[in-house]
Amino acid sequence: MPEVRRQQAWEVLFREEVSGIAVGWTVREDYGKVRLTVRRRGETPESITLPFAWDRITRGDAYTRIRNIYVHWSEGHTLRAAAELADGKSPSTVLNWRQAADGFQEQKRNHGNHIKEATWNHAYEPVVSMAVELLNGRRPPGNPADLLDACIRDWAPGSRMRQIRAQSLAQFLNHCVQRERFPDLWLPPADLKRHVGRRDATVNRTQKGDPFTTDQQILDLLEALPTEGAGKRWCDALKLLAELGLRPIELLHLSVRTDGATGEAYWWCSYQKRSGGGDTAARRVFPLPLDGDGGLTDWQLLSRWQAGEIELPPLRSGNGAGDSFGTYLNRQAAWTEVRDAASRESRRIVPYSFRHTYSLRGHRRGIDAGAMAHSMGHSLEVHLRSYPWASASNTAAAFARASEAAGR
Repeated sequence: MPEVRRQQAWEVLFREEVSGIAVGWTVREDYGKVRLTVRRRGETPESITLPFAWDRITRGDAYTRIRNIYVHWSEGHTLRAAAELADGKSPSTVLNWRQAADGFQEQKRNHGNHIKEATWNHAYEPVVSMAVELLNGRRPPGNPADLLDACIRDWAPGSRMRQIRAQSLAQFLNHCVQRERFPDLWLPPADLKRHVGRRDATVNRTQKGDPFTTDQQILDLLEALPTEGAGKRWCDALKLLAELGLRPIELLHLSVRTDGATGEAYWWCSYQKRSGGGDTAARRVFPLPLDGDGGLTDWQLLSRWQAGEIELPPLRSGNGAGDSFGTYLNRQAAWTEVRDAASRESRRIVPYSFRHTYSLRGHRRGIDAGAMAHSMGHSLEVHLRSYPWASASNTAAAFARASEAAGR
């Protein structure tokens, strides 16, 4: 049997002293040196070897050093950076990425062309936090190009989200060099396009989902979903998406207005955005009631909205609104059945499918592509590119009109 070495009294005392500094702080012998380890719940442990021999004579000096390390560590430095500071190295040689991230957030939120909290949470916080975690990890990227690639590789080349993350991270790195005095080597690459890449032309729009094949599929789904409490709020929200063809985020910008001349009440969406595919302006939205086996639906959505009877579920702004719908629906057995049935037909049902079906419904009812594009809040070009049936119906209608004119 291997010999078990009994701890000496000073070793027991040393370990107790270190564990008393903070929860999760421990020391042990490592090839004759003091090895310090810090463990925090839910995080990877940090560990370093200190320049002190594991013996009774240097125990006091080692303990003093560990206390000094704790002071710097508690200020947000990594364990290794805190040890370097405690060893007397110049703070300028230690890059405090967490502190730089806090400074960047302060700058973006409260200075210059300051942004809203929702914009920070959507476009900046995720990629900045990921970068800080990587840079403070055991094998941090050694240059901005590698860091950039690591932070955007989970998104498809050429995608809008990949572009946003690259631009946001580049702004953060510029802030680190210009405002936090980080070395120039951390300036972001001058050409982000090489990292963002190009969208694969062979990938078709089914990545964004397909429409339901019939309105009755939507009605059957809604019938199977919970209708009490929170379920009622989600059901009303889905009805609004289906009848008005809205993007999930647009529910947060929906209201009812009244025509001053006629007194008619109508839906109004104040959501606006600018993107490579064109601008989305505030607009009037036209309802298209669903056509089920029993005829057209009459959900009384507008009058119920005016009466304050429709309460929306909690939705996060930006892409988070669509994610909120996805999270809720993925917990519902009825949704899983519809999604799986579509998958067996090589079709993909997603929260945006309610919007896609609105477009299909409009074209089946003979509404021209320009009118549909206006109600849905995008350009005719985007509409025709996104919905192939729109282009086909437009072509058929044009030739029908030409034939009719020729026969007169």
